[in-house]
Amino acid sequence: MSDQESVVSFNSQNTSMVDVEGQQPQQYVPSKTNSRANQLKLTKTETVKSLQDLGVTSAAPVPDINAPQTAKNNIFPEEYTMETPSGLVPVATLQSMGRTASALSRTRTKQLNRTATNSSSTGKEEMEEEETEEREDQSGENELDPEIEFVTFVTGDPENPHNWPSWVRWGYTVLLSILVICVAYGSACISGGLGTVEKKFHVGMEAAILSCSLMVIGFSLGPLIWSPVSDLYGRRVAYFVSMGLYVIFNIPCALAPNLGCLLACRFLCGVWSSSGLCLVGGSIADMFPSETRGKAIAFFAFAPYVGPVVGPLVNGFISVSTGRMDLIFWVNMAFAGVMWIISSAIPETYAPVILKRKAARLRKETGNPKIMTEQEAQGVSMSEMMRACLLRPLYFAVTEPVLVATCFYVCLIYSLLYAFFFAFPVIFGELYGYKDNLVGLMFIPIVIGALWALATTFYCENKYLQIVKQRKPTPEDRLLGAKIGAPFAAIALWILGATAYKHIIWVGPASAGLAFGFGMVLIYYSLNNYIIDCYVQYASSALATKVFLRSAGGAAFPLFTIQMYHKLNLHWGSWLLAFISTAMIALPFAFSYWGKGLRHKLSKKDYSIDSVEM
Repeated sequence: MSDQESVVSFNSQNTSMVDVEGQQPQQYVPSKTNSRANQLKLTKTETVKSLQDLGVTSAAPVPDINAPQTAKNNIFPEEYTMETPSGLVPVATLQSMGRTASALSRTRTKQLNRTATNSSSTGKEEMEEEETEEREDQSGENELDPEIEFVTFVTGDPENPHNWPSWVRWGYTVLLSILVICVAYGSACISGGLGTVEKKFHVGMEAAILSCSLMVIGFSLGPLIWSPVSDLYGRRVAYFVSMGLYVIFNIPCALAPNLGCLLACRFLCGVWSSSGLCLVGGSIADMFPSETRGKAIAFFAFAPYVGPVVGPLVNGFISVSTGRMDLIFWVNMAFAGVMWIISSAIPETYAPVILKRKAARLRKETGNPKIMTEQEAQGVSMSEMMRACLLRPLYFAVTEPVLVATCFYVCLIYSLLYAFFFAFPVIFGELYGYKDNLVGLMFIPIVIGALWALATTFYCENKYLQIVKQRKPTPEDRLLGAKIGAPFAAIALWILGATAYKHIIWVGPASAGLAFGFGMVLIYYSLNNYIIDCYVQYASSALATKVFLRSAGGAAFPLFTIQMYHKLNLHWGSWLLAFISTAMIALPFAFSYWGKGLRHKLSKKDYSIDSVEM
């Protein structure tokens, strides 16, 4: 059904559409006078009965994980996922059902505070802020004009990404996953040619390794920019701008006259390209309902661990055959340029932005300036978005022990991947005399193991869907993949240490990559889903916390890995990491059995799907 078909009739007498064509409301302030523009309205909108038939009641659900994160006291969080026959839902109708800002504030505060009786001073301050907001809502200051009409997707709307053909959605999923591979490849591309950096700038190995670490540090800071840009202007805009800058900044990397220029540009490359790491998961979730989202997210979990492996594999041959540092970056630039074009061509998937554009069309076609999204009605600004994206992840990092422990495990696995980049040249270089090209080939088993893990995620998802059919799922039901994969990551490091002997054929240490690739993808896939379900009301902020901690570990490990292997020898360097990985095996099992109790006991509030009455 098209937008115009959803309009039954207009009151077009004595109206001028010119008055409202260019209006882009950010926050609607009710006018005390009747303007001629307000006389022209859509007559077909949803009623209380029609909304109730669609399952809408007075109790508002927790917003979808991709809803705008700064929105407070939504009266219609279903706006971004629901399809209605008319595509328009009046605020007055929602208010008649009991949906008001103050009512929702009281409901949500009650849900969130079930386990917050023993808050610290920081938690108490936040609680006082929420109580203040609630009083303001009750005073009527933030009540929406009842004549505002919220825009939804119409039934069977072709603009709704959930309605796109399955092959289209999976095609975009694969392309976006390749985008993640491209970004991750860029972070490790120089690891296959550190010798060329040393020779060109006459520096030591530690200084050369910084060119890898600084880009990973950029990954942790970039989401602070691209997440709010995405929420306000859409995924497509964020990809276009960020990847375009990433392509451009590969030029000074290739032509850098000194190490300082290279390091600065590599850091900026990390900031610009991080959109691929922080937004692709959201883009995939935009296209799939929660029931089938897990299988698509598995591709996203696969990509960030395969990309860095391809870096030394490709560039090891470039380094050995040409000895040119600049060629490494020209190849990376070409790969990034292709993915820039592809990602910019993918249609917008973010529902709030799609509906915002639809609302603008309807305002122009009908002359009714009161047609808007709830995000527009609330007046969210870039500064507000930045504060939410910056402060909430930091707040979670110091107040949510369960999240921190989970992120620490993700950080460990991600860090071990980057440790492999620098452990393999030491092991295979010193034991077998391999150059960078042959060392790069030793990473192939990691890719094979990751592919096995990708296939295993479908088994995990089928098990989860069986649970959904039997009972209400809990976040801990998402941990099956981590429980399967956790032992393999430790086994890989035990094998690597035990086979680091010159008399053992190269197959021995290389085979460790099979177990490591299998384990790390399963752990990452499973814990990602666990974090989302534990912090579903602020999933973006929780994932931002994960990205920050993960990137910090990924940047730090390369700086001491080579020294660690030289000081401890090839065996104990791996075994030290094996001991840590073995200890961490208990984490997914412990959370599986005691996670719910720990969350309720240690968390400031209950942000999980458990807080929603089903």
